[in-house]
Amino acid sequence: MSRAEQPSRRTLLAAAVVAAVAGGAAPASAHTPATVPPAGGAAPGRAPARRVDNRAWITYADWRSGTARGTRAVAGTRPGVVISEPAGSTDYTDPHTGRTAAWEYAVWTSPVHRLSVPGTELIASWNAHTPGGTWLQVELRATYSDGTDSPWYVMGRWAAGDQDIRRTSVDDQSDGTSTVWTDTLALDDPASGLRIVSYRLRLTLYRKPGTKLTPTVWRLGAMGSDIPDRFTVPASEPGLAKELIVPRYSQEIHKGQYPEYDNGGEAWCSPTSSQMIIEYWGGRLTEEQLSWVNPDYADPQICHAARHTYDYEYAGCGNWPFNAAYAATFKDLQGVVTRLGSLTDLETLIAAGIPAITSQSFLKEELTGAGYGTAGHLMTVIGFTAGGDVIANDPASPSNEAVRRVYKRREFENVWLRTKRYNASGKVVSGTGGVCYLYFPARPTARQRKALAAVGVR
Repeated sequence: MSRAEQPSRRTLLAAAVVAAVAGGAAPASAHTPATVPPAGGAAPGRAPARRVDNRAWITYADWRSGTARGTRAVAGTRPGVVISEPAGSTDYTDPHTGRTAAWEYAVWTSPVHRLSVPGTELIASWNAHTPGGTWLQVELRATYSDGTDSPWYVMGRWAAGDQDIRRTSVDDQSDGTSTVWTDTLALDDPASGLRIVSYRLRLTLYRKPGTKLTPTVWRLGAMGSDIPDRFTVPASEPGLAKELIVPRYSQEIHKGQYPEYDNGGEAWCSPTSSQMIIEYWGGRLTEEQLSWVNPDYADPQICHAARHTYDYEYAGCGNWPFNAAYAATFKDLQGVVTRLGSLTDLETLIAAGIPAITSQSFLKEELTGAGYGTAGHLMTVIGFTAGGDVIANDPASPSNEAVRRVYKRREFENVWLRTKRYNASGKVVSGTGGVCYLYFPARPTARQRKALAAVGVR
């Protein structure tokens, strides 16, 4: 069905809808209808042309290049933008609490960024510090190939905590040409040939009136993409045998915990995956930060991650940019949402010591050894076997010990990179087209920078 006919991404790409969770193998083969041709007719083994454009504002010069109304750029080891003098004040009624409060605000607007590949979708992401009494809003305005502009779409209202506002996406945003699906701005009818050719981002920083508080935003950007509709993707050749040592956490041991944050278990694949990689990079939560968690619960940091990625409109923890922003609340970490083009891209990252979180959906028989089917699930890729198969920390496992899985390369590559698939009822539904979260140091090594650049991330 068309983008316009799709329900919200909570239905399509929320945390895993698991038919059965088991540690053992599920004997089956990949399900690809014989009547469906390979994507674009590409030959096996040939890497597809990159169809993704990433742009991020992260340097002092970047922040100086934008239009400021009450903001200023700050230099240093991690340049950013902050409130200098408020541009005004406004009342905000939180739709999830009903509370109305006054806020001072300042605004930073990016220059126009022209996409290197005109796209059908845009996903914004940001990294920021929001002390108590502050929050931020990210908006995006797209320019279409017919010369018209979208309205300013809200891509997120966000704070690291939840005491001042409830972090939220905004539903029911559309202009008849494009629509915001939770965190993704998508053209309603890509088959028409219309494309997004450029965009601007607008960042509004809020603080309690009369204070000197300010959010600090270190990274703001968007990923534009034009991924062709495809049920299958070209096969890549194995090129790396390496495994990173990443903490292993199960989402399933949290089943039934904290209904206010979507009830644990199947709903927590995204924050569980995020926490694994955060801890791989050395991020740790203090006893004070975890003091709110029921002491009877194992791995309280997973409960914390769920609470601090929860989107109150989406009613779940699977908002992609919210997870990246959560990762960046840990010292010296960055987070970004992007799309990769093949397992070769993942091999490039793993070789540089960078694990990745991938988003995929599949029937039980399409991924041997998973033991479940899902309408949308996040897992952490940590390496490759000598034969090229994918080593993943899959949080949809019954215990922490069972989290490490090995998935067949061809099966994993296809369920992750395709944009179309058949669900259990035989209906054509969407796939993510290679969506991936990348978390990496604020000051990457030369090798890490080179690997990130090779997959289009700055």
